[in-house]
Amino acid sequence: MPGNVDQYPPAGNTIRKQKGKFWPIVATGAGLFSDGYLNNVIGSVNTILKILYPTDYADSTATQNVSSIAFVGTVVGQLIFGYVSDHHSRKLGMIVSTLILILMSILSSASWGAGGSIPGMLAALTAYRFFIGIGIGGEYPAGSVACAEASNELKSGSRNRYFVLFTNFMIDFGFVVSAFTPLVMLWICGTNHLGTVWRVALGLGAIPPMSIFYLRLKLEEPDQFTKNTMRHVRRVPYLLIIRYYWFRLCIVSIIWFIYDFSAYSFGLYTTSILDVIIPNGTLYQTFGWNVVINLFYLPGSMIGALAADYFGPRVTLVVGVTLQAVFGYIMAGAYSYFMNHIAGFVVIYGIFLSFGEFGPGDCIGLIASKTCATPVRGQYYAIAAATGKIGAFVGTYVFPVIIRNSGGDTTVKGLQTPFWVSSTLAIFSGILAIAFLPKIGQDVVSDEDEKFRDYLASKGWDVSQLGDYNSSSTTVGTVGAEYDSSDEKKVVVSES
Repeated sequence: MPGNVDQYPPAGNTIRKQKGKFWPIVATGAGLFSDGYLNNVIGSVNTILKILYPTDYADSTATQNVSSIAFVGTVVGQLIFGYVSDHHSRKLGMIVSTLILILMSILSSASWGAGGSIPGMLAALTAYRFFIGIGIGGEYPAGSVACAEASNELKSGSRNRYFVLFTNFMIDFGFVVSAFTPLVMLWICGTNHLGTVWRVALGLGAIPPMSIFYLRLKLEEPDQFTKNTMRHVRRVPYLLIIRYYWFRLCIVSIIWFIYDFSAYSFGLYTTSILDVIIPNGTLYQTFGWNVVINLFYLPGSMIGALAADYFGPRVTLVVGVTLQAVFGYIMAGAYSYFMNHIAGFVVIYGIFLSFGEFGPGDCIGLIASKTCATPVRGQYYAIAAATGKIGAFVGTYVFPVIIRNSGGDTTVKGLQTPFWVSSTLAIFSGILAIAFLPKIGQDVVSDEDEKFRDYLASKGWDVSQLGDYNSSSTTVGTVGAEYDSSDEKKVVVSES
């Protein structure tokens, strides 16, 4: 019999502690459901507004403004909250972004112009969508980063999958719900009440952030953050940080740009594509097929989450973009056939989108959150994610231009060109990943912090300034849970 019983904690207690560590992952990561819902629902809203206001909306710049302005706000929000999450608090960033999403979702559903003016209403909607973007932007460097740090508390071998399931999978689930909600509202209200359909669809976007607000209020800062934060440092060594991370950040940012350029552009214009593929279809058919297409995101994201643990994020990303490119080239080459076979189009197009989620969709956020040290993770992640959203913004403007300059909205050539472009860019991003990204193991968060500390120390910087506390105990990122540093040693012994 072993001599020291403390080395073997009761099994029930261990299981209880492990389950308790899931709550911070849920509270921090699940907010990205709002990103998926609020970004994607505007595609269906866009279709309805074109029907309701063919002159004031369909034939004006308001079409692109309403669809794309949230991406501008997201970039602004990511950069602002990246600084807030590193220099103040992950928790503060999450709470503020949640409040913004709740308020602006409600206001956007109630958009109104002075005297009933349609241009005024569209201007108000555009403004509210910009602020929604700021709230969404806060979810990335605050929520996702905290989720990455919280996942580091889980048992080795499952950390990547749970990060993905409560970040990118939440976005994809938001895509599906955002496609299904307008269809349900259409069934309830009918085509004679489309104004109610789009307003309720937007207003329901306030419910997801409401559902996690209380959890976030009770959340404590992740332990990895409190041990390594620079928020009490008088002078942050930005020059040293840039020298250490600039190249890696550039590679991650370029890959994220390419992914969002394709993913969000195709997502926003799916209903428009279906309008061309089904020229005489009803709004019910268009929305229904849109739901089916969005469902393909989920299996790709789910399988990719598991693959990220077994094969690593880098290999999973490369496999995903390669297979996505293959199906993209099939779409482009056989587009004339698919225009006459809607079921075949939906299946191949859905697989194309699914592999995008399997690879870069699941892995780029995971890579961005785990390839830099905790003290600068929020800003590093924010810059990479903001670059991605710039790609999404560019894509939503370039996408219709590519179609128009390739032959117009109703020709095979016009609609197949975006698939040639996206597939080629996917191959390029895979080359960048396999050539320049580091291998990412299960303990990379802790390992990267140690490497960063060693680097700063080698440059003569006083690493004793890092951290939030001077005592032997602190709080961990669980809802209302206390953390004792002695427990960490027991967990390490147990895992080894």
